[in-house]
Amino acid sequence: MTEPHSSIKGHLAARNLSYSYGPKPTLERVDLELQPGTLTALVGPNGAGKSTLLHLLHGRLQPSGGTFECGGSVGLMPQRAAIDWTFPITVRDMVRLGQTKSHGTTTAETLLERVGMGEMRGRRLNQLSGGQQQRVLLARALMQQSDVLLLDEPCSAIDPPSREHLLGVMRQQASSGQTLLVSSHDWGSALDSYDRVVVLDRRVLAAGSPAEVRDQLNDMACLMGSHCCG
Repeated sequence: MTEPHSSIKGHLAARNLSYSYGPKPTLERVDLELQPGTLTALVGPNGAGKSTLLHLLHGRLQPSGGTFECGGSVGLMPQRAAIDWTFPITVRDMVRLGQTKSHGTTTAETLLERVGMGEMRGRRLNQLSGGQQQRVLLARALMQQSDVLLLDEPCSAIDPPSREHLLGVMRQQASSGQTLLVSSHDWGSALDSYDRVVVLDRRVLAAGSPAEVRDQLNDMACLMGSHCCG
């Protein structure tokens, strides 16, 4: 269940959050806390429950146990594979789909410029590369102007320049006060580029600053059977 909203805008906290799709738990007693204006990486292998956790925090799924609270609105950037890129609309129209009733004065054109896609605002979705698609999805997510933004694999399978550009935009958003939680398979980037890191495999295995998480992982002989610590 969801508790009353926190009084602190951009603050998000989960306590003993659990979820099951079947007999085997997908998430087990997850504790998580995000402070306003922080950029946090959520890392773990396939099947760790990263997307499920984001959907719980966004309200798309209801937990089977535990509670969470959030101060303010919560937005979501879905995975690229969840979008039909053959839909016959322009890049500008795609971003406008993220508009909410409380979106303020920010325009789709402004956000497309911010993510480096201003000159392609009139292109059709099926004309975009993978990195360009990710930039458009980020612009659409920013159009929501939420206090907390959840991003599901925004840097997956894209070229390094696009990845660095997206990370730069996300850092700007955090510095402006927005709280961001970003799921990722990129362990190196998580430990080098984020304010906080949460390691998930159905439950939280480690959490803290990159230095703190690195120390926690170094105390394990091997993480989750496949990722050696070092």
